[in-house]
Amino acid sequence: MHGHTKVRTYRQIARKVFLNTAKKKQKSNKEIYKSNGQQIRFLKRNLGHIDTLLAAYTTFPLTAKEQKYLMVLHTVYEQQEQMHRTHTNRIEHRIVNIHQPHVRPIVRGKENAKVEFGSKLQVSLVEGYTFIDHHSWEAFNEGGYLMTSVEKYKQRFGYYPAEVQADQIYCTRENRGKLKELGIKLIAKPLGRPSATAVKNHISPGERNPIEGKFGQGKTKYGLDNIKAKLSSTSISWIAAIALVLNLVRLTRQALLSLLFRLLYKCNEGYCEISKLFDQNYKMAVL
Repeated sequence: MHGHTKVRTYRQIARKVFLNTAKKKQKSNKEIYKSNGQQIRFLKRNLGHIDTLLAAYTTFPLTAKEQKYLMVLHTVYEQQEQMHRTHTNRIEHRIVNIHQPHVRPIVRGKENAKVEFGSKLQVSLVEGYTFIDHHSWEAFNEGGYLMTSVEKYKQRFGYYPAEVQADQIYCTRENRGKLKELGIKLIAKPLGRPSATAVKNHISPGERNPIEGKFGQGKTKYGLDNIKAKLSSTSISWIAAIALVLNLVRLTRQALLSLLFRLLYKCNEGYCEISKLFDQNYKMAVL
């Protein structure tokens, strides 16, 4: 406590005002606007008290973690006050979680969740192996990073890919022109009315199943849709670890299948006496 009198925070009053509006089944836009304004003014008053108390100290009393929270709260107030003043619901770099200020709302347009919260990835799949080419907490257009994935392919393997299979969002005229200059074949729906030869390059919906399946495998088996790390760097490391596990599983399956084919070849040659080992490995391979 600083001084002889405790600073009034109006916490109970602010909570009561919030519940009076939140518990209503039907709320008009005017009521929501008024309630938001009251909460913003409560926050402004409390932040002002904190700044006044901190100014009275000769040495800064807050820890680095507490100072970060205070800066986040000031930013939240500025963003909410600007949206309230301008009667808008959108603002750049909007903070939706004071514990994770790097998390942004990303509009996905799905039926069950129109807005999702978390990072956004651009992933490339090469022979069943997963590579994270771009990661961001902000929403971005995937089409602008196609050539980034192509250049990273060259960095990994020393040459450009012969073919690129991509969704429609990546197939802009600019990307098509750049791929043509590099001699890379784009397997995608052609622009305009397709000719008889261009139809051969058309990508069917089923051909995207492998990369969509990787996302499904990461979410259902390894918690890709439930990253519990708080820090941005820790979350990125968690996601990268899941990608590593996916690649290790792929590598293990390939090794087991290779062993099975060798055993099967030996059995066909007529000197197979390890059928039990073959059955065991076969069961391991299909798990």
